[in-house]
Amino acid sequence: MATAEQIKSLIRSNLSDDPERFYSIALQVAAHEAKQGHTALAHDIRNIVDKSRKAKGALVLQFPKDMLWLVISDNPGIAKSAMVIPTELEMRIDRIIHEYRQQNKLKAHGLTHRRKILLTGPPGTGKTMTAIVLAHELRLPLHTIQVDRLVTKFMGETAAKLRQIFDLIQNEEGVYLFDEFDAIGGERSLENDVGEMRRVLNSFLQFIEQDSSDSIIVAATNSPKLLDRALFRRFDDILYYEQPSDDERTRLIKNVLGTYLAPRFAWKKVISESNDLSHAEIDQACRDAIKNAILLEQTRVNAKELLLTLNERMGVHIGLRR
Repeated sequence: MATAEQIKSLIRSNLSDDPERFYSIALQVAAHEAKQGHTALAHDIRNIVDKSRKAKGALVLQFPKDMLWLVISDNPGIAKSAMVIPTELEMRIDRIIHEYRQQNKLKAHGLTHRRKILLTGPPGTGKTMTAIVLAHELRLPLHTIQVDRLVTKFMGETAAKLRQIFDLIQNEEGVYLFDEFDAIGGERSLENDVGEMRRVLNSFLQFIEQDSSDSIIVAATNSPKLLDRALFRRFDDILYYEQPSDDERTRLIKNVLGTYLAPRFAWKKVISESNDLSHAEIDQACRDAIKNAILLEQTRVNAKELLLTLNERMGVHIGLRR
């Protein structure tokens, strides 16, 4: 059962009218009970906390002030149906969601649900959106770790911040996204690496190995070849993303344009011209075309108008590759 200190802290936080402190301690009690093998009790405590937060409109957690600049929290509203991805990838995301929802059944047989996920692939292909969708479908808050702010030049400071992050992961259930993960997960043998970054990577390997929370940890990278090989076996699942196929580009354009899609649409030309663009670039081109239509007081977007914004995105795309 809960320790004496936890019980006293619960009473103090309740009497001092500090609900977030109360929730935090209650979740610590849940984590403690889970470690003792009392999974049903731990699950019940988390459910009580979640229901209370929803009732008071307090789903977004209030992190300690010194952590606010490291973590961006949100309650995303994008459902899985909004994603345009290959069927195989969609099935693997469904499996993560299903295992989370059935985690108690798995734990009863000595197994754990998939919760440490590595996403790899080119920019704009849906990695960040996957984390957003997981948070929405699982009714969990999304906490994005600002990796560029996490890494500092001072010896030991980055590892200390990592420890704080993993303390949050343990105590505050949610989806935690480490974007641009190669900034801390780079190969330890790289010649231009420094000793501090090797220590940071070693710390991350240690923390993720020891983590026993129910939170979903998502690491995303555009450059999987830069990652240390030891990282790959620390993840429960590795999802690979690619540029959209012809069929996926068609579905994506239909989804985004919606009622603005002109009845007669030169699909062959549009699909050909958008061949090298990512999901995000096509999405933005469609939205630019819709804005142009609105400003011109038009109710439809035809292929010619969309091609203009697609070519603008293609110009940016080519410029970035140079």
